[in-house]
Order: sequence, then structure tokens, then C-alpha cells
Amino acid sequence: MKRFFAAILFASTCALEMRSAELPWPNPLILQRADPQISLHTDGYYYFTATVPDYDRLELRRAKTIAALASAEPKTIWHKHTNGAMGSHIWAPELHFIDGRWFIYFAAGGAEKVWDIRIYVLENAVANPLDGEWIERGQLKTNGESFALDATTFEHRGVRYLCWAQKDPKIKGNTNLYLAKMDSPTSITGGQVMISKPDLPWEQVRYWVNEGPSFLRHGDKVFISYSAAGTGAEYCLGLLTADTNADLLNPKSWTKSLAPVFTTSETNGIFGPGHNSFTTTPDGQTDLLVYHARNYAEIKGDPLHDPNRHARVQPFSWKPDGMPDFSVPLPETKSK
Repeated sequence: MKRFFAAILFASTCALEMRSAELPWPNPLILQRADPQISLHTDGYYYFTATVPDYDRLELRRAKTIAALASAEPKTIWHKHTNGAMGSHIWAPELHFIDGRWFIYFAAGGAEKVWDIRIYVLENAVANPLDGEWIERGQLKTNGESFALDATTFEHRGVRYLCWAQKDPKIKGNTNLYLAKMDSPTSITGGQVMISKPDLPWEQVRYWVNEGPSFLRHGDKVFISYSAAGTGAEYCLGLLTADTNADLLNPKSWTKSLAPVFTTSETNGIFGPGHNSFTTTPDGQTDLLVYHARNYAEIKGDPLHDPNRHARVQPFSWKPDGMPDFSVPLPETKSK
């Protein structure tokens, strides 16, 4: 594993060491916040949400700059239930503005059955999502009752889609990626299709996992990044690519990267980067990769119980063929 990481990452490490010191925000940006999502809204604010270490609540914060998110006061907008559904494992929230309203998609287990994890939705009609009342819209039903999480939504060519991770008991492994059209912000319509499963060796380290999808559009291509393997140093990003005019619900439209596109950098001291989202600088000229990672590899016990997955942000570029170049995780900002 160590030789594998070193071989694919050595080439670009030196250049990134220099660039890390030039970031206009700290790295890491926010401590102990996993599965981070940052979105730039039309009101000029960046909104941040992520999984908290206690797995018990949903938080939001906002600021005019990414740097200011680091010191922005988080607001708890919802807390887990004491009994029944939505009672444990509150994971991977995502904030989306759809048809003039805010929605948060998140995963939760039951208070008594903590691994009965499903996708749930909250809604808020107020302009500033840190204000107003968040209303529970219940479970977002997929085609099958099984372990499901990490829902994201996007619009492409006038159609809104939901993409998420779910376990199919008939398929070996843990979770696969699925895609479906949505007929409302809280429901899918028609059949869902599997667009990826963990069938490559680097997706099967510790666990067989595809999860944490995030949509990206550039030129004549669309992309879905996703996280693979267990949540230790083996965690990494894969990439699915389709033509912008393709039928996204046809699994054959998607091409999977044969190797991870963003992974551990032992040289830079960053381990297990994953569960990403995308945003841009305020002028829209620079694309930004938002992700979590630890600054050490060795973890005692289950990595799921280690709280030190920190939220990080760094720019990425584009290759001449139109593919994203995420390079490697930048080293942490050195204290002055």
C-alpha cells in the first residue's frame, strides 16, 4: 500500500508544497468535521455543513469567504430523535437550494437499530437557512429498503437527479452508487440504476465501498466523484465520467477511473482524503475541491470512531483533454 501511494503521488509533491503556503485559508479549514460540503449561493455567502464527531446533530455555518468559515459560529439546526427513526448515526448532510427553498439531505440510523441507516430530508423556506424553521420531510424512499446514505442532488439539462450509496443484499460488498430522476425535492421517480460498484482492488481495502458521490460539470463532460474503500488511510476518490449529452441513466454512459484520482500523500502527511464536494472562488474562475482527511495513518480501533477527519479545501485544475486534475492533498499550514 505504501509503495502504491508513493509511486502515483511523487511527481507533483514538490510543486504543491509551495502552493500550500499560498492558500488564503488555513489547512485544515475546520477541525473534526468530516464529509464536508461547501456551497456558494447567489446571496454571496458560502454555506458549510459536515458530519460532527458525535453523530448527533446537523450544523450550518456561513461566511462571505472560505477563510471566514473557519471562525464562523456554527448553528445547530436539528438534533437527533430520542426514539425511533433518525435517532443515531447522523451522517453526511448536504445543503441544496431548489425552487426557492432550502433542503438538507442526510443519513440517519434508528435510535434502537443504529445500522438501519436511510436517507432523510429537511426543508426550510427562509432566505437564510440558519434562520427559520427546519421541517422534517421524512425518509427519501429509494427502490428497496436497505442501508442507504450520502445522497446528493443535481440538475442537468433540465432534469433533476438524485445520486446516493446503497447496499444491495444480492451484490457482494457494502455499498454501490445509484442514480435516479427526481419528481420533487423529496422523492425519486421511475427506476434507479446502479452506475458503479466496488469492483476494483483499491475500492475493496478494508471494506467494499463506493459512497459520497458529488457532481461536477465542465466543458463537454460531466463527472461524479466518489469515495472508495474503508475510512482509514486507504480512503480515496474515484471518478465517473460521461458525455454531457449522454443518457445519464444508462450505466454504459459512465466510464470509471481505473485508479484513484485523489489519495493519501505520505510525503505531505495527509491520509485518507475523501467524501468531497466542489465549489469555486467567488468569481467562479477557480474550481475548489472540498474534502476531509487525517494527518496520521495509524488509528486504534475502527476508523469510524476516530474524530480527526478535518475539513480541507484546495484548488484544482483541468487537463487538456477536459479531465479534472486534483493532484495530491496539500500539506497542512505550518504554524507561524
